[in-house]
Amino acid sequence: MKIGILQCDSTNENFRDEHGDYPEMFISLFQSIDPELQFTVFDVRLDQYPQKTQECEAYLITGSRFGVYDNEGWIRKLENFVIELHRKRHPLLGICFGHQMIARALGGRAEKAFQGWGTGVQSFHNTVRKSWLDPALEDFSLLVFYQDQVTELPEGAELIAENEFCPIAAFQVEDHILTFQGHPELEKKYTKALMELREQILGPEIFAAGVKSLEQPIQPQVVTQWMINFLHNAVSS
Repeated sequence: MKIGILQCDSTNENFRDEHGDYPEMFISLFQSIDPELQFTVFDVRLDQYPQKTQECEAYLITGSRFGVYDNEGWIRKLENFVIELHRKRHPLLGICFGHQMIARALGGRAEKAFQGWGTGVQSFHNTVRKSWLDPALEDFSLLVFYQDQVTELPEGAELIAENEFCPIAAFQVEDHILTFQGHPELEKKYTKALMELREQILGPEIFAAGVKSLEQPIQPQVVTQWMINFLHNAVSS
């Protein structure tokens, strides 16, 4: 299976030599689970898109420092591409910004949440049982770094995971779209460096709590296995 990564941001240049860029993080993570997966990267900020949607069997929208509501031409074009993929029932994953973009494009809502910044490790509760949620977990934890949240699901979407801070933490649309607010691709060392870079923006309490939370375990490999399971089901159907 070939997955097209729709790149919506780049890592800070000061971190890139050590941690790589976001597409590399996703490729490394997914291939650690399934080495046969293939990837093509499209930097949508630079208007890079496949000539035909069929070039890749599935697509993944990355995170971004931008908001899905920002008045940027590339964001609006990506929104239209999401609508096209949904119309064609083409398999699609969304992570963080991608999660929010898919919600907005399909008629839901994403905005700056009154809860403020979510940073570090957060735990989520699965609200449903699905065959692709294998291995099965009632709760899972991922690294997060976000201020925007999905506040209204699009029509036809099903809530997959939640917590008190982020009530819409993952959702599914029919059998071809799956999204997560958390970041399975990030590592703790990179997340800590990002928090240190933005310490003044976060404020002392959120920063300290975020750093402390990094002591908790996370399950990025399990969540990635879920996404791969989901995509295989979507592609085969």
